Amino acid sequence: MVTLMSCASKNPPLKKVTAVDIQRFMGDWYVIANIPTFIEKDAHNAVETYTWNKEKERIDVAFSFNKEKSNGEKKVYTQKAFVHDPSGNEWRIQFFWPLKFPYLIIDLADDYSYTVIGVPNRSYLWIMARESKLPPETYEKILKRLEAQHYDVSKIKKVPQKI
Repeated sequence: MVTLMSCASKNPPLKKVTAVDIQRFMGDWYVIANIPTFIEKDAHNAVETYTWNKEKERIDVAFSFNKEKSNGEKKVYTQKAFVHDPSGNEWRIQFFWPLKFPYLIIDLADDYSYTVIGVPNRSYLWIMARESKLPPETYEKILKRLEAQHYDVSKIKKVPQKI
């Protein structure tokens, strides 16, 4: 198993976007492609939904998908996210208490039509969009920027979207 420390020494730190308008970022994001976690393997119609929880000053996250096929069993996982950096470009995601994991916003369209989320050791990645499809030229440009950030783009898998 590769540790965060060993990856940190091999590659430069990921470059995050300059700033994120958290309220504008809220809502549904279709997962277009990813380097999947074990939960996301064989996911179809994956959607990440962010909702600002004003009372608790955090982001409530719902990740939903169909298992193994577009009409497969519906799965929903809830998480909590905490804005870690005042610029909004770095969060901490909590799947279960007390652990929190880094969640870095490394690419974001000016119009918030797509975003890319990475983790410091580059073991996971999510390319997401407001629509269930991205124009092929946009997707290719994202992949080129990810290569420049030392991601192994051969590990990125498209997520089937039939929504």
